[in-house]
Amino acid sequence: MTHDILFYFSIIVILSTVIPFIRHDFWIFRVFEYPRLQKLSINIVLIAVTVYFSFPKDTKDWVVLIGLLINLSYLIYLVFPFTALGKKQIITSLRSDGVDNLKILIANVYQENRQSKDYHNLIALCEPDVVLMVETNKWWQDEMDSIQKTYQHQLKAPLENTYGMLLYSKLPLTDVKVNYLVKSDIPSMEATVELRSGQKVKLFCLHPEPPVPQENPRSTERDQEILIVAAKAKDINLPVVVMGDLNDVAWSYTTELFGKVSGLLDPRRGRGFFNSFNAKYWLLRFPLDHIFCSTDFALSSIKRLASCGSDHFPMCVDLKYMPSAALKNEQLELSQDDLSLAKEKISADL
Repeated sequence: MTHDILFYFSIIVILSTVIPFIRHDFWIFRVFEYPRLQKLSINIVLIAVTVYFSFPKDTKDWVVLIGLLINLSYLIYLVFPFTALGKKQIITSLRSDGVDNLKILIANVYQENRQSKDYHNLIALCEPDVVLMVETNKWWQDEMDSIQKTYQHQLKAPLENTYGMLLYSKLPLTDVKVNYLVKSDIPSMEATVELRSGQKVKLFCLHPEPPVPQENPRSTERDQEILIVAAKAKDINLPVVVMGDLNDVAWSYTTELFGKVSGLLDPRRGRGFFNSFNAKYWLLRFPLDHIFCSTDFALSSIKRLASCGSDHFPMCVDLKYMPSAALKNEQLELSQDDLSLAKEKISADL
């Protein structure tokens, strides 16, 4: 009985890794990209238990055990770049004078959450230059607008559908826009922020739909919005920052494609997972909240902050504009196949 349970459970774990190789936008093919850390942990336990309690007795047992070992190797390959042993994609800045720094706080507040005072305390503690809050409706805008005394520059799109966005900044914002790139009720934002040194930086803020049955049964719209912004970021002649809850994990093929097309960098690579969701269930945590930047930045700090009642942890990233960093930072390589795939996804019928 135990042998059969181990056998079939092992098959399920292997299949959960194989399924995302099917490049289909239906949610069942995309959702298995999320729990790679969980699958890796389960995979290790299965190998240990199989060898200890049920050492392979026949050919099919050996096939499954070898499959688990291959599966484990592949999962380690996928997540290794986001461990402290991986190579840093962005160099570390040892000096933070504030003049060329851009400190960003992003928070998915969970629309029904009512712990707004906790976010006020968090902002006071973190002292970011820019605050992006998503899943914000009119109630959240009313609760947060008191920070306008310090954050005098804003861009607001409060909505009741859990896709509202609020952007507050201490630093001047120009060229502000609320865009509806893919769907008429899913906003994104763009603005130009001026650092204290006078250097201008282009900001893009996103919160696309996740590929889950209760939201959207396919990833087409999410992937399209992410890659449209990637293409826009590539053509900007300014330093660029893209941030928000992308409803996609750091190691998915869509997020990797975003990095290749945009040329932007992920500060988590070589530093840790910084799993920002789900704050309520520690076994089901994934890195869904992102801040990407162009090669002319170095990283002063990156932190996952305390939960404020939401199902997402806030993230705070302090970036230093440093043009010389471009000589040491490393972009992902963009192939012709990658470019073709991105164009195909951007032009996909909805």
